[in-house]
Amino acid sequence: MLSITKRHPEADFCRYLKSRRRPTIRPGSLVYFCGDILLGLYSERNASVFTTNSLLRSIALATHLVAGAQALAADFTTLIGKHVAGYQGWFACPSDPVDPRWSHWFLGGQPPGPKTLSVDLWPDLSEFDPSELCPTGMTLQSGREALVFSSERAATIHRHFQWMKNYGIDGVAVQRFLSEISNPRSLSRVDTVLGNIRTAAEAEGRGFFIMYDLSGFQDEQLAALIERDWTMLQNNRVILSSSYMHHNGRPVVGLWGLGVRDRKASAATAATLIRFFKDEAKTTVLGGVAAHWRTLDADSRGESEWADVYRSFDIISPWTVGRFRTTAEANAFARNTMASDINETRRRGQDYMPVIFPGFSWHNLQRGAAPLDQIPRRCGSFYKEQASNALRLGATMLYTAMFDEIDEGTAIFKLAKTPFDLPQAARLLIPDADTCGSKDDLYLQIAGQITNELHGKLKENR
Repeated sequence: MLSITKRHPEADFCRYLKSRRRPTIRPGSLVYFCGDILLGLYSERNASVFTTNSLLRSIALATHLVAGAQALAADFTTLIGKHVAGYQGWFACPSDPVDPRWSHWFLGGQPPGPKTLSVDLWPDLSEFDPSELCPTGMTLQSGREALVFSSERAATIHRHFQWMKNYGIDGVAVQRFLSEISNPRSLSRVDTVLGNIRTAAEAEGRGFFIMYDLSGFQDEQLAALIERDWTMLQNNRVILSSSYMHHNGRPVVGLWGLGVRDRKASAATAATLIRFFKDEAKTTVLGGVAAHWRTLDADSRGESEWADVYRSFDIISPWTVGRFRTTAEANAFARNTMASDINETRRRGQDYMPVIFPGFSWHNLQRGAAPLDQIPRRCGSFYKEQASNALRLGATMLYTAMFDEIDEGTAIFKLAKTPFDLPQAARLLIPDADTCGSKDDLYLQIAGQITNELHGKLKENR
């Protein structure tokens, strides 16, 4: 019997293989060297020739089974007790094989340079292999070449998921932008990235689910495009991944931007989409909605029909990035808005996933019109206070915005920590450098602490 535990899934899988009375592996074929689950070949003097195609099929099967051991050890049947992060996965370089161009490093396809950067944070690339990196033609203040990464590289995505595992982030909401899936070239890239995410999530025992971002699309185009794309993902068996996250017995799908004041979807289109995902696709639908969804004011659309739309989501996840800028404002939001939100969703039988974020900065993306470090991180206290408020009010799941969002300065992954690590003449932010000093992994550490606090709070309430 195959029994996989959470602490040592690879070793458990290995013991299972060794427990077989007689391995089906014969001389000259694939063998498993247990311990580190290494794959290798052995041969004997009189071994028959093993065909290349058979070998490749064996390697593919073995790799899939070993990677799946991690996912089998995790529980992706519920979002209760889960701390997930939004994952953009939208970075690209001209050397990429699928969609060779700059994406989300420099403004509007302009040539690389300190004045055309679209990011406010710079990644720490000290752990990356040279094969993962792309030259920009810029120079760091240390004198070294300024390099960046691409989300098309499987090794880079895998590294990110290793960090999630090491620091304790349960999974990601994979952002799927309508502007990208409507274009065949960019669709190929996002599907390549999604494949990388699936493989990495299964290998590292992390979860993922799809979140459609409705930004920038006209109302009449939304429903048909999303329904067609979801059907394609089902046909490609993405939803059958052992790491795809479920809730209430169904796979989770997120719809971000419905009801947000500056988004174009109508209430009728929103209702059509939700009905499709609940009744036809048989999913649990998470709504990434306006922060003031319940009161139909401020950042929410005000038409009365939106109240019925919000009521129809299975999970409500209000977008709070930029809705408050200080710890005092975050506390006021929790007291005056979140507390009533949670009470209302409980009354309706909905779940509630608060959004928490470490800080915000989009100076370069706004071409200098916004200040650098617009919402300071305050050495992590701003981020931690939001999490504490949510847990104190009874939240059972959390969403961090975001894992890799450096255009808007909310990223929690490893960041450059000294001015010498930044490109020359660039206006970039090193979080907390002038206050408590910076660590490349500070916000991954804090995210892991928040996960532990979430788990601890749920144990207290059992």
